Amino acid sequence: MPLLDVVKGLACALIVGHHLARYGPMPAGAQVLAPDFFGWLADDGRLAVQVFLVIAGFLATASLAPDGVLRVDRPFLRIFQRYGRLVMPYLAALTVCVLVAEVARPWLGEEVVPAEPSLGQMLAHGLLLQDLLNYESLSTGVWYVAIDFQLFALALALVGLPAVLRQPTSAARWAPVALVFIVAVASLALFNRQARLDDTAFYFFGAYGLGMLAFWVGRVTRASTWHGAVALLALVGVGALMIDWRSRIAIALVTALLIAVAQRRQWLSPAHWPVAAVPLQQLGRISYSLFLIHFPVLLAVNALVAGLGPHGPWVDLLGLVATFGLSVGAAVLLYRGVEARPASVRSVCTLFAALLVSGLIVSY
Repeated sequence: MPLLDVVKGLACALIVGHHLARYGPMPAGAQVLAPDFFGWLADDGRLAVQVFLVIAGFLATASLAPDGVLRVDRPFLRIFQRYGRLVMPYLAALTVCVLVAEVARPWLGEEVVPAEPSLGQMLAHGLLLQDLLNYESLSTGVWYVAIDFQLFALALALVGLPAVLRQPTSAARWAPVALVFIVAVASLALFNRQARLDDTAFYFFGAYGLGMLAFWVGRVTRASTWHGAVALLALVGVGALMIDWRSRIAIALVTALLIAVAQRRQWLSPAHWPVAAVPLQQLGRISYSLFLIHFPVLLAVNALVAGLGPHGPWVDLLGLVATFGLSVGAAVLLYRGVEARPASVRSVCTLFAALLVSGLIVSY
């Protein structure tokens, strides 16, 4: 689905830009050159995460239950496989971040560089429990990895529950869809409005569930049923926004509706692809690695520029541009060296151990 790769590439570029506009002395210096643009990135660039949540739900449904019935024979193995695919590049990037932060700490303020990690903090990060256990993040954006894993496990539970309860065959196809619909509506109308729940999947399942429902809507063959399903999807989103306007939910709703239309019209895998879109497609393929690795690159370049002494805003702007380019290069290496490799118990344990060793090195 190259169109989804392009969308992921654009969304990831916005998220990286959001972090570039917020962390370190470089954005503070470069902001005078384009204050409105930097202000928009710093405030609203984070909303691109909603696009990833919707696409993640869409792709999870394609993998788990494309026809509404769970296609996974060993759900616990599938959850571990998801954990492995998520944490392999994540652990590698965290290891780099811990080491880079130790080098950058003397040059940058404590509000930018994470503190020296404790053993419990590293274990919690490796198990994706850092936010639930109230540990400070070792890198920016790592909350998303934990939430993605929670969301996948919740989606698997919802689509698999009817099979466990041995629903009649006639209801087997619609029961998972109904469960996802109910939990998504509850998230949009209730859970997503409770800030204390933002460390859990229930807070974000509204956007994720919209992506899941969009996949099933796109698979409808009868035109009248498809129009009705799209209208219902739109009605759910608009109703949630009428209860409480949230820009993040508006973006998730628009994304889900556009993907449903694109799937219906077979635009997700276009027969003819413009050459200009190929770089964005490639960026989308490495978007997860880019999301994980850009923060240590940002720390390193911030420290390097800070070490230059007094300088003008154009130096800071060039530093930010260089940070993005270097981050893409680092993401390519992380993707090829770690993310694209098959997940295995040995690989996960090795990378987990590397994170622990890096923390011990900087702590003593």
